[in-house]
Amino acid sequence: MRKSLLLLLAMLLSISIFVVACGGDGDEPADTDADEEVDGGEEDTDADADADEEGGDDTAQEDAPQGGTVTYGYTQPFAGTFDWSFYGGQDDSLALKIFSGDALVKTGDDLMPEPHLAQFDISDDGTVITFELEEGVMWHNGEELTGEDFKFAWEVIAHPDYPGVRFSNVEMIEGAQEMKDGDADEISGINLVDDYTIELTVTEAAPNTISNLWTYPMPKAHLEHLEVAEMEESDEVRRNPVGLGAYKVTNIVPGEQVEFEAFEDYWRGAPNLDGVVYKVIDGAMAGELLAQGEVDIIDLPPSQAIQLEGNDNVYLEEVEALSYSYIGFKLGHWDGEKNVMDNPKFEDVRVRQAVAHAIDRQGIIDSFSEGYGTVINAPESVISWAYPDESTLNQYEYDPERAMELLAEAGYEDTNGDGFVENPDGEEFSVNFMAMSGTDISEPRAQYIVQNLQDAGINAQLQNGQLFEFNLFYDLVEEDDEDIDLFMGAWGLSADPDPTGLWKENDFWNFPRWVSEDSEELIARGLSEEALDIDYRTEVYQEWHQLVNEELPLVPLSSPITIYAINSEVQGVTPDIRDAITDPHLWYREN
Repeated sequence: MRKSLLLLLAMLLSISIFVVACGGDGDEPADTDADEEVDGGEEDTDADADADEEGGDDTAQEDAPQGGTVTYGYTQPFAGTFDWSFYGGQDDSLALKIFSGDALVKTGDDLMPEPHLAQFDISDDGTVITFELEEGVMWHNGEELTGEDFKFAWEVIAHPDYPGVRFSNVEMIEGAQEMKDGDADEISGINLVDDYTIELTVTEAAPNTISNLWTYPMPKAHLEHLEVAEMEESDEVRRNPVGLGAYKVTNIVPGEQVEFEAFEDYWRGAPNLDGVVYKVIDGAMAGELLAQGEVDIIDLPPSQAIQLEGNDNVYLEEVEALSYSYIGFKLGHWDGEKNVMDNPKFEDVRVRQAVAHAIDRQGIIDSFSEGYGTVINAPESVISWAYPDESTLNQYEYDPERAMELLAEAGYEDTNGDGFVENPDGEEFSVNFMAMSGTDISEPRAQYIVQNLQDAGINAQLQNGQLFEFNLFYDLVEEDDEDIDLFMGAWGLSADPDPTGLWKENDFWNFPRWVSEDSEELIARGLSEEALDIDYRTEVYQEWHQLVNEELPLVPLSSPITIYAINSEVQGVTPDIRDAITDPHLWYREN
């Protein structure tokens, strides 16, 4: 391998990290009404230099007011899985970030990576990564964080009985596949040199190894007595979780509220507050409850946020989110190991393209998001370095007549005069549209989309005549409920634009169940040795987005702008591209 490629590899291995979802940096289902949650930038970064600078600006301010509590609001019930290795969506990730948000690496305000719990070094051939952990980092149960907690996490995820979906975040470690297959009792590529030094050997160099690596530890002393198969539902995960963040859990009201108290031994300094409350509220009243002081921090739909402009008790922060919303087609099902594209309803791409032309995407932004957001034609955030050149994509502009032309070309015509098309066999063609509940815009927005489809001759209706709360919505989507035809979802994205995790044949979270040999080939090319050249990799993702734009397994809707509303008494809050829980130990309340 040429030296220039090795240097580029070192750069790429140290970028695009955002510690939230699938691994050190991953994708997660988002709440479409929060206009969403959540990672790309590309510059050479000296990781060791960043680590040397860290520590001075992220400790609690000595002169900040001390005491009091802050309430962080959310508009959907949380599932209650309080360990990163098992959680599934933003509902739980918000609570997790409050009490256990620290990982091996973090992302700075400029989306560039910074060492966090560890500094790291990469071997010349890109296959060995050495992590040097911070010493004196304490779990809430009094145990010190060591390399054993990371080894434990990686091996839980690689265990044959692990029920979660994070294996793709450890499979690059040498020996992980053998453990998953039951041929080994541990991962051979993990070498604990001492309590604070981890040597990790990966199977091959790739442009996004650290970005894709699982970077959250698990408290081994708290969980090792449990069988892997029982961990997710255990009291140790759901009722008495242990973290290493600024606040520890004191009380959980399932699905409604989590109470936290300050952890004085937090490794970056004792927090300013006495505690934090994570509270589920009525989304339709979110703005009003914030104005009344019932909650202190929440992301609001623009329709509610604009009503708070000029309110001295509230300040607003706008963040262009690294996420997108979409309408997905159910093209098949998950058979337990892979996606199978076997639903004939939308197998004709012209029907999918007709649906795209039928939906007034700019109208949705203008009518329900007060113009905040950008219409997109690819499943990517506009702030990602890999967002494609729009001039190369089909625009799918709102055009009901074009939608009807495409339907006619595919053999879908109104044969009985009821205003809706029948399928080529002359049978009724009806479409169930599934959407989430959440805020005051949820119902009218869903009805708006249904009306769009009906205006183009498609007999559409809300599935079961109702909206579905966040967790039930994703349960049904994951299970490929047979009634689902179209569903409105959102993804919070990772900093690295690799589509793995959401779009491969063996990706469980490939909810449209789209399978394409061309897509598989392009995704592989984006992780090849050639892709160590960032220009090459950018071209590959341009091609991949063009393929998705043409095949249309989903209709991309918008890349949103998130608006956070914060009580004026609450300071030290730094909203980012996913949420407003960056460094909660720095929050304070002015008296």
